[in-house]
Amino acid sequence: MIRFRIQSIVLLAFLINNLLPFAIQAADKLDLGQITEKHVMIPMRDGIKLSAYLYFPPGSGPWPVLSEQRYGGFTGTNTRKHMAQMAEGGYVVAGISFRGTQLSEGKFVGYRDLGWGEKKDGYDIIEWLGVQKWSNGKVGTFGSSQAGYAQNFQAVTQPPHLVCQYMTDTGLSLYHEGYRIGGTTRPTRFKNMENACRNPKDNQELMKEWYQHPTYDEYWQAEDCSRHFDKMNVPCFTIGSWYDFMCVGSIQSFIGRQNRAGSQSVGKQKLLIGPWLHGRLNKTNQVRDVKYPLDANVDVQKSMLKWFDYHMKGIGKSPYDEPAVKYYVMGAVGEDNAPGNEWRTSDDWPIPSRQTDYYLQADGNLKLSLPTVSDSSTAFIADPFHPAKIPGRSFLGAKNAQPYEKQAEVKTFTTEPLKEAVEWTGLVKTELYVSSSAKDTDFIVRVTDVYPDGRSILIVDMIRRARFREGFGKEVLMEPGKIYKLAFNIGWLSQNFNKGHRIRVTVASTGAPFYEPNPNSGEPLTIESSKNQVIAKNRVHHDKIYHSKIIAPVIK
Repeated sequence: MIRFRIQSIVLLAFLINNLLPFAIQAADKLDLGQITEKHVMIPMRDGIKLSAYLYFPPGSGPWPVLSEQRYGGFTGTNTRKHMAQMAEGGYVVAGISFRGTQLSEGKFVGYRDLGWGEKKDGYDIIEWLGVQKWSNGKVGTFGSSQAGYAQNFQAVTQPPHLVCQYMTDTGLSLYHEGYRIGGTTRPTRFKNMENACRNPKDNQELMKEWYQHPTYDEYWQAEDCSRHFDKMNVPCFTIGSWYDFMCVGSIQSFIGRQNRAGSQSVGKQKLLIGPWLHGRLNKTNQVRDVKYPLDANVDVQKSMLKWFDYHMKGIGKSPYDEPAVKYYVMGAVGEDNAPGNEWRTSDDWPIPSRQTDYYLQADGNLKLSLPTVSDSSTAFIADPFHPAKIPGRSFLGAKNAQPYEKQAEVKTFTTEPLKEAVEWTGLVKTELYVSSSAKDTDFIVRVTDVYPDGRSILIVDMIRRARFREGFGKEVLMEPGKIYKLAFNIGWLSQNFNKGHRIRVTVASTGAPFYEPNPNSGEPLTIESSKNQVIAKNRVHHDKIYHSKIIAPVIK
């Protein structure tokens, strides 16, 4: 009797681990018209199987295959309908989950088993899709954000069946553009990744690994695709969004692939940048508090299918008959004859600009002239117990920033009303001269377009942890009271500031929960909040010796 019970328990465990997921999937029916949906497990070189949802068009094939890989789920109704709509274009469409996520077997280690390591899951997936009887051997990849990162990892491994790619709001370096933006830590955000894991402990162990590597060392270099552009060798269409902190990844992906990659990559890249938020199917003219003209709307799915049809079916107009870059110059909305709010093209990126210094001044002014006073600074507090507030977990681009700017420990520097319009298109940088009572602290810099009625529309921002002021390869703490130069990139934009508007630069040290506060203690960074948090008294200096400034890419 005991032996029977043990056998029953073993059998039940087998059913739960191996059959129940398929039963759940099968019970969730959805009318996809003539498209057939199928769930399979794709074997990797080490025997681990990854979960894949396949969508087949009507007919007998063979067809070209489109693949997306991510750790986010594929069972949502909108996701399944979107995949089916793509399949209607005459493709088998595959959605594959990362190792250790959703129904995929194995241990979740982020992107490490997807790229050029020992296991090469990205390579194995594409090659499996390329040799199935329903496949014609041509595989293309698509996806945004995490699925954009995945495509860069896959491109480095050079799968023979990979024909082309289509990335939206992508990234290259997990240290610089993901887990350690500006050298900061983001534990609360990434604790939530365990919700995608088959075993939540995988993510907990992974986060412990991250905190053993605070600097950009060999550990993080192994997850940096920008080090391997020479191995990327396929055409790729890349979409970037101005109101997206990951716009830097999209632009750098294009630049690297277009200029430093293989012969099938160089000169065969396309870049589209518009006034949008981070995402995929949200490229519309309504962006939070700003409504652009209707031509800011882009049908990403239609664009994708045109790209894939040309490269995988040989139909349609060549995309290379047009300039490589198409970008949207943003401008004031709701104002007659305001400059900007138009599409432009370029053969390469970035376009030529005049690097122009805007200097922070006493009394909150921002001017093109150097400060003339001998001793001037603006003080503010970095209080991890009561930080200034930036609500939510996503960048609040295109939002009125006045609620943040009015907080006590947030300081603004603003030009006089512009006598004529001025366009910034390119990479905005900053050089701050700062001091603190603490050994370490953060500095946040924002750029906004201030309307005559007072609205301050956020365009770009960035944060830098002071201990990384000499680069991300080492940590150098501050000596309290000493003045240091802190130089970093704020972000990419294309904005025409209209006549009568003002340009504003905002400086602060906290903005939670979007930026998780620095404990200011100078201790090693930890997942949980430090017990030794201290309040830092910070200063940004703006005098004739220590002249803090913004460096803007001004277009004549």
